[in-house]
Amino acid sequence: MRYSVLGGGKRVRPLLAFAAGEAAHADTERVAIAAAAVELIHVYSLVHDDLPCMDNDVLRRGKPTCHVEYDQATALLVGDSLQSLAFQLLSEYRLSDDPARQLEMLKLLATASGSRGMAGGQAVDLDSTGKSLTLPELEFMHIHKTGALIRAAILLGAYCGNSLDDKPLARLDHFAKYIGLAFQVVDDVLDAEASTATLGKTAGKDADNNKPTYVSVLGVSAAREHAEQLKSNAMRALEDFDESSNRLRQLADFIVLRQF
Repeated sequence: MRYSVLGGGKRVRPLLAFAAGEAAHADTERVAIAAAAVELIHVYSLVHDDLPCMDNDVLRRGKPTCHVEYDQATALLVGDSLQSLAFQLLSEYRLSDDPARQLEMLKLLATASGSRGMAGGQAVDLDSTGKSLTLPELEFMHIHKTGALIRAAILLGAYCGNSLDDKPLARLDHFAKYIGLAFQVVDDVLDAEASTATLGKTAGKDADNNKPTYVSVLGVSAAREHAEQLKSNAMRALEDFDESSNRLRQLADFIVLRQF
């Protein structure tokens, strides 16, 4: 578990949780727990995605994947345990002054992780190998596979505070949905253009496996333009926020302009 969680990574989801917590004037110690829970779910998904029964990858974050370093049974148990630990954290610590809000946080992460979120999106991804998808079909897949957990990170960070009512929370949700899709678009572009050494994972794997991506549907240039448009939509969702949301804006820039 330590090998998989502590061995590098961009930590984009925890950073988004902290940025949303800042916008909601949340206690950073509370946000740290929520951010850790989201990262644990993310890493569990990576460990399982890399298994031979899924994407069968041997490199993650610049080092051997968990099942290569140990074995497949260990990797399966690592993923299971990381998922359990995420919900243990969310239930073990007081993250909101409102118990009903904390229960909502547990539900939010569970929904984002399961068949109506990340796992469901991964199922669509596996079923789509070798098929041609339209742009709406591709976005449906990634709203679930990638976007759901990014949305959860942002909302969990915001829920740790008490300063936002329904309207600004809805705007944060819109920001999260747009930036979650932008993250995947850029991921697809980098998979097509960057090197394995830069990415820390096997480059070109999507094309080799004949998976539908934003690059295969739009081409590299149009995919980059699409990512910029998604970022612009995300930024507009923050127009009514003050400087406390600047970190979210900076992370949106990082997500779209990153090289790894």
